[in-house]
This record gives sequence, C-alpha cells and structure tokens, in this order.
Amino acid sequence: MIVIQNVGPSSPARIRRHVLKTIAWGLLLGLMVLIYGSHAPLITLTKVDGQVPFSPSSCVVMIELFKLLISVGTLLSTGGTTALHAAPPLVCVAPYAVPAVLYALNNNLVVVMQAYMDPSSYQVLSNLKIASTALFYSLCLGKRLRPSQWSAVGLLMSAGVCHSYSSLDSDKAEPEDGPRLHITAWGLFLVVVYCCVSGLAAVYTERMLKSQKLPLSLQNLYLYGFGVAINSVSSFVAGEKGFLEGYSGVVWAIIAGQAANGLLMSVVLKHGSGITRLFVISCSMLVNAVLSWAILGLQLTSFFLIPVSMTGLAAFMYYR
Repeated sequence: MIVIQNVGPSSPARIRRHVLKTIAWGLLLGLMVLIYGSHAPLITLTKVDGQVPFSPSSCVVMIELFKLLISVGTLLSTGGTTALHAAPPLVCVAPYAVPAVLYALNNNLVVVMQAYMDPSSYQVLSNLKIASTALFYSLCLGKRLRPSQWSAVGLLMSAGVCHSYSSLDSDKAEPEDGPRLHITAWGLFLVVVYCCVSGLAAVYTERMLKSQKLPLSLQNLYLYGFGVAINSVSSFVAGEKGFLEGYSGVVWAIIAGQAANGLLMSVVLKHGSGITRLFVISCSMLVNAVLSWAILGLQLTSFFLIPVSMTGLAAFMYYR
C-alpha cells in the first residue's frame, strides 16, 4: 500500500499557508484602517488660519499620479510587460475610464451638495452609501447575502450614523439667526445620487478587476491612467490655487498614504470583496478618534463607544 503524507485537508503545509495568508490579510487590512483613520487628522494639521492651504483637486491628481507610477514600477519589476507587447484592444481598456468618471462626479457632488444642506446633515446622511454599496453588490455581482449579513450591513450603517452624530459639535450653541441643521428636497435627492454613484463605482470596479484575467498591476495602470487624465481636466477647470501651492511635508504624507491605500484597496477588490472595504472604512473611526485625541486634543465621550461596539458586532455577524 502506498501512503502519501501531508496532502490531506489538514496537512501542515496547507495549514501553514492558511495561517500566513490570514496574517497577510490582517496586516493589509490593519494598514488600510490606519491610513483611513489618519486622513482627517492629517488634513487638520495642514490648515492655516482654519483654511486648507493647498488645492484639493491638485492633491487628488498627485494621488492618482503616485498610484500610476507605483503601478508602472510594479509591472516592470514583476515582468508583467509581456502583456503589453501588443496594443490592448479598446474594448478591454475603455471600461477602466468608468470608475474615474464616477469618482470625479462624486467629488463634484460633494461640493454642490453643500449649497442645499448643512455639513452636519451631509456627514450623517452620507452613511447611506453603505446600504447602496451592499445593494449593488448583491444585484450586480449576484452575491446573495444571508439575512444575518443584511442585518450586519444595517448595523454598520447605524454605527456610521451614530459616529457622525456623536462628532457633531453640540456644545456650541448657534445664535438665533445663525446657521441651523437644514436640508432641501433637492439636497436630499443629491444625497441619494451621491450614495448610489459611490456604491456603483465600488461594485463596478470590483467586477471589472475580477472579470478580466490580467495582472493587477496592469489593471491598475489602466485604472489610474484614466484617473490622472480625468482629474487633471477637473483640476484645470476648477482653476483653484497654484498646482503645488501650499504643499508641506504633511501634505506629501497624505498623498503617499492615500496612494498606498488606493493600491491596497485594489488588492481587496480583486481578491476580496467590496463589503470588506466598508468594514475597513467603518473601523477607521477608532483610529480617527484616537489620533484626534492624541494629536489635536479633541475630547472623546462615552457615546463614542456605542458606534465602535456596533461596528465590532456587525463584523462578527457578517463574517461568522
């Protein structure tokens, strides 16, 4: 009788690979949570007299450019250039322009919406994009979620609303004729459009990355090539400050961090799911709060523990 050792489902080699893969995913997601959570505090550190000294649109262009350059470097170092010996057909490349257009549309919607609602209402209502992403994930990718997973998504959205509400500055009373919480019917419509576009962009990108059997570095090259082009046009049309005006070490750190996060998110969408992205963004509230307390001196209240606990419970319900 021939006995073949260590090839069963619980062989040491397979267990070792599973453990290493789990650790790698944990480190990747932890790094993403750290970068997401540090974004807002770092933006605050750049402010001069309460104003951001650089052009946000130029910052987006630089982030896309960093991602493009890293993608090119990765493609060259891994020998993926063999896929470029022949010009890729337009039908394969054109779909990568869609996410860039959708995200550029959303960036402009954020600005337009401020005229039809107060910032606090936007902060709370924008959490609806969690539900829209899950809905598109189920409809467009054919992923059927269990009832417990839908409950987890609802709990995650509620955690976002609670966190947004807890961060509102309720201690500063507004004068009688000062600004108040408000939202118009047009503003509510724009919020719905914003959340739908956000969810559609994430799900479309995931479907595109998974459907084409191309190296991820090559897909990123197409994706961020269009990102640089479309956002450069948007920055030129905006006609804000000088392109690199007001840039500091902290601004470059933000650009590097967001570029790294975008590339890591491509890995998640290619090999994981868009729902994981939602949990990463929600979990970053803890890092955001701790850094805001440590760096900016903001005070945390006991109410903050509620959305954190809700996020933890939602993750347990979804992935159990």
